Amino acid sequence: QVQLVESGGELVQPGGSLRLSCAASRSIFSFYAMGWYRQAPGKQREVVAEITRGRTITNYADYVKGRFTISTDNAKNMLYLQMNSLKPEDTAVYFCNAKSPEFFNYWGQGTQVTVSS
Repeated sequence: QVQLVESGGELVQPGGSLRLSCAASRSIFSFYAMGWYRQAPGKQREVVAEITRGRTITNYADYVKGRFTISTDNAKNMLYLQMNSLKPEDTAVYFCNAKSPEFFNYWGQGTQVTVSS
């Protein structure tokens, strides 16, 4: 069974930065892709950024391009999301996602990011 544990969410002022982390319970090379999703109150969960195995392809939602960066540390089985120039509309619960080669989805429990002055 795969476990994904997110951390790093907190209250931050507009314009600030945060780095989210996701620890995987097994080698991230076993996943076809990993990513970050978010869900704001009353809204559907939406993709923020994804990265494929071997970091060959990264995809970002338009609303985070140029502000967020997804990365991995393969030796530590970690996924990261560096978030800069945060806006109030970035407020949401952020979820770590991993897709198996069979495209089964694993999810973490989420970490709350609140952007407010």
